[in-house]
Amino acid sequence: MTLIANPFYDSVFKYMMEDERVANILLSALLKKEISELQVRPHEYTNTQRTNISLFRMDFSAKIKDRDGEEHLVLIELQKTWLPTETLRFRQYLGTQYLSRENMRKDPDSQFGLPIISIYILGHTLGELVEPVIYVRRRYLDYEDNEIQGKDKFIESLTHDSIIVQIPFLRQRTRNRLERLLHIFDQNYRLENNDHLLEIDESLFQKEDAPVLTRLLKAFATPEVRRSMDVEDEILSEIEARDTVIMQKDHIIQQKERQIEQKEQQLEQNKQQLEQKDQQLEQSKQQLEQKDQLIRSMIRMMEHEGLNEEQIAQKLALPVEHIRSLK
Repeated sequence: MTLIANPFYDSVFKYMMEDERVANILLSALLKKEISELQVRPHEYTNTQRTNISLFRMDFSAKIKDRDGEEHLVLIELQKTWLPTETLRFRQYLGTQYLSRENMRKDPDSQFGLPIISIYILGHTLGELVEPVIYVRRRYLDYEDNEIQGKDKFIESLTHDSIIVQIPFLRQRTRNRLERLLHIFDQNYRLENNDHLLEIDESLFQKEDAPVLTRLLKAFATPEVRRSMDVEDEILSEIEARDTVIMQKDHIIQQKERQIEQKEQQLEQNKQQLEQKDQQLEQSKQQLEQKDQLIRSMIRMMEHEGLNEEQIAQKLALPVEHIRSLK
């Protein structure tokens, strides 16, 4: 077993990928293609703002060989995040890559951009997809969905392939060389009392992949990298504390919203009850009006027969004052 620095940390990941030989090993394994030339792009970007450190980015230019031996110059956009983040951030950064004139072909007669391959290393999972590595590849199709052979610079400069790595689904899998190599990200190998270190089985790695382990050994031996990991721990602790406060506030807000909703429901019920009572009162009023109309008719009929008010009141069993009020 070998102890290595944990590339969970941006500082370790950056230190590892700045070594072009190590970056070549990892990227070629992900691409499943030979990379003949690789260079870190000068406009690399790493997010170390204290309010949000969840996203890390690096860019590479690479010459990759196809199966037929033909070489192609491409841009590799590598993004790593350990916290769930909205896709808008990824889209915004990808948009800057398409807009940059630095990513155009160097041929003065060419108006096309270099093909882009985006790689996302995620510390969280996606929906229902459980594979640790997902390849999103384009195909040229005709109207009948038949595949069209060949490639076009126009299409290649406007569309791109993607590779998505879901670290939580590695789960100590060793089905192929790539999964064995990706063990350096598997957080199941963290030391119990030290998140800065992973305990890796060196025998799982092929001889040509040994520089990756060596680089991560050097990372932990580098004081600046260790200090940066401590700083990241502090920042992550602050973010977790902030998120805890936000979650508590959200919980209180949700409780108040439920209470308000319950009160609104009660008010609505009261309103409905009042409306029902009003309807009942209106019905009673109509019934009384109909009764009074009937009594008036009877009074007129009895008066026509020559009865006086006292006699009418006696026959109808009503007070004389009520008979008078209805006349």
